[in-house]
Amino acid sequence: MRKLFSMLILCMALVLMIGSSAVLGAKPVLKVGTSADFPPFEFQDEKTGAYLGFDIDLIHAIGAAADMEVQIVNTAWDGLIPGLLTGNYDCIMSAMTITDERLKAVAFSDPYFSAGQVIVTQAGDSSIQTVEDLVGKKISVQIGTTGDLAASEIKGATVKRFNLAPDAIQEVRNGSVPACIIDLAVAAEIANEYDDIKFGEPFTMEYYGIAIHKNNSELIKKINRALASVKASGEYDTIYAHWFGGN
Repeated sequence: MRKLFSMLILCMALVLMIGSSAVLGAKPVLKVGTSADFPPFEFQDEKTGAYLGFDIDLIHAIGAAADMEVQIVNTAWDGLIPGLLTGNYDCIMSAMTITDERLKAVAFSDPYFSAGQVIVTQAGDSSIQTVEDLVGKKISVQIGTTGDLAASEIKGATVKRFNLAPDAIQEVRNGSVPACIIDLAVAAEIANEYDDIKFGEPFTMEYYGIAIHKNNSELIKKINRALASVKASGEYDTIYAHWFGGN
């Protein structure tokens, strides 16, 4: 009986040691907030529900370079920054433009993508070429984006705001508004799917960054180092080429 008891104790000790080793060897988790409705940067596969896109691939590469396990947390766009500030996740990777206004609330990594706003119209509409042509007109945007900000500054414009970027462009397709202001890459992705819309050259230049809580200086440094490593290794170029066809 004593031998049996001793063996039982030994087995329990081994299980605890193995469990402890697994915990000690586990990678730290990087919780990443995103609004997965902005192809080709972040979206969900309709069949599997998997998160896909340029941002998703890049943050996984950054996580690997930082020796962290990435966990995606899908959140509505206008709730992303509040969610970061309340600790729902560690950072935001969601095609978020670095702006002075956002820098009042959060810190940003080094820029990882250059972008700009474009005007989307119906393919047969030649009356709208520049921002000046939007004066006094209806414009659709995704709420809380830099496209929303740009539209709000146009004199006499009526701005229709939508939670999802595709819904804002759909307003143009169905004729409810003559124009939508949105990021270039998103306009290009959706225009590639539908031939009844078009867009012009960007009228702004912006840079995307990974948003991080201002108090988390260690994570800011870690992400910047990992981002630099991904760029230096050529992995960034590979991810870019996959989603945008070249660099």
